[in-house]
Amino acid sequence: MGSMKILSSAIETIIFVIIMALIIGTLIVVNKLRKKGKFHSPSLGDSEFSANAQGAGQDSVAALHRLARSAGLSMAQMKMLDFVFQNDEVTDPSESFNSSELLDRHFKRAYQTILENTSAKTDVQERLALLFSTRNILDMSITSTRQLAEDTDTLIKVGQESYPSKVLSAKGKDLVVENPPDSSGEPIKLNRNSTVTLSFFADSEKAFSLGTQVLKIETSEEGSRLYLAHTNQIQYQSNRQFRRRQTGLSADMYLVHQEEKKFVAEKEKLAGKIMDISIGGCGIQTNSSIASGSRLKIEFNPNPALKAAVLGQCLRTNQNGTNTVMHIKFLKIPRRSMNAINALVFEYSDR
Repeated sequence: MGSMKILSSAIETIIFVIIMALIIGTLIVVNKLRKKGKFHSPSLGDSEFSANAQGAGQDSVAALHRLARSAGLSMAQMKMLDFVFQNDEVTDPSESFNSSELLDRHFKRAYQTILENTSAKTDVQERLALLFSTRNILDMSITSTRQLAEDTDTLIKVGQESYPSKVLSAKGKDLVVENPPDSSGEPIKLNRNSTVTLSFFADSEKAFSLGTQVLKIETSEEGSRLYLAHTNQIQYQSNRQFRRRQTGLSADMYLVHQEEKKFVAEKEKLAGKIMDISIGGCGIQTNSSIASGSRLKIEFNPNPALKAAVLGQCLRTNQNGTNTVMHIKFLKIPRRSMNAINALVFEYSDR
């Protein structure tokens, strides 16, 4: 009887060991498949960019998230950015983050993926709205001096004095700018570790400033150069402007007046042509006489499949020969129309 118990116990032990080996083996196989992407596909619910699946290092992903936070993205927008990069199998997120051209390529493919793989119309519009809100913030964001282009005009402020300068290089370990002359025509005198303020414009509309330190000064036959420390601490000095696009879209307009708490459009139709547009407003050329401050219902086709209707207000007018150009601020845009306008502006749609 004793030997039978020992034999039974030994068999149970062997069976237990075999079962545990099978479980461990199964977990190893599943883990390998996950790393290869067999059990994972991009989704808007992902909380992190999949570094293993895309070949990006954890440090690169962490750097991307730091850049995203400094640009002012919300948590939902950061998830969308993760989806955009994951959807396009981006291996160097930080490089793409600092390139408007690469960002447009990735966002356009994400736009197409959302259209093709989302069944409910309401979900499509919600996701597109989040996609474009993320892209618009990134389009207006300069988060590092490494993003500055050569020949960017700058203003160097030392104490109470400001001097015009120009970026010579931003790609190396230092930010190199012209050392501008003072009132006597000589390069301004600065010491190593001196603190200066650098101001510049992006796209001729958005003003930025940053504080940095002088690392060294070099003088050659080509002139004097300042080597400044790169920084990610860049401040906006003006209101953000949305990206605009030149168009020639025909528009129908109706004057709008307010009755109690409702806006009512008049029946008379006025014709115009949209010269440029963003989700913030547009410029419309018209033969009609419309006063500044007037509210208008504006109908147009941002793409062949959609007729958009927005509520706008004429901020001011300019004469262009025999025509009037109205500068319109949008007051109310349905989400579907906003998404279509964004797709038009960023050239993600087929129009």
